Amino acid sequence: MTAGNPRPSFVDTNVFVYAATDDEPQRQAIARDLLGQLTESEVLQTSTQVLQELYVVLTRKVQRKFTPREALAYLDRIARSPVTGIDYGVVREAAELSSRHTLSMWDALVIVAAARSGAERLYSEDLQHGRKILGVEILNPFL
Repeated sequence: MTAGNPRPSFVDTNVFVYAATDDEPQRQAIARDLLGQLTESEVLQTSTQVLQELYVVLTRKVQRKFTPREALAYLDRIARSPVTGIDYGVVREAAELSSRHTLSMWDALVIVAAARSGAERLYSEDLQHGRKILGVEILNPFL
């Protein structure tokens, strides 16, 4: 693609969590800035798996828990951008990838969804920064 038509960038759960919560203010600022840039450039993408994980984390695992209504409102905003669905083809490919690259199944699902979305980059703190898998470069925005 040309510079005028940037490729999608896929965002993992942790980036959305940091942006929505004030548990870690430095990471919150970085996450909000990144999401703002990706949204403004219209390249933000994620998956149904990320949205499911995000809902659980926001309503059960952060310091100031979100109400279900607050969490859904946040998910609704994110889902204005393209969301890759997790179907059996994604699950199967992720299982094979998990085995080949010694990844957790959950991380492999994120990578496969990112690749299927056409993403050039995957923003996550949970994977090895700089590694490229299935043509997707993993970047940790908090380094």
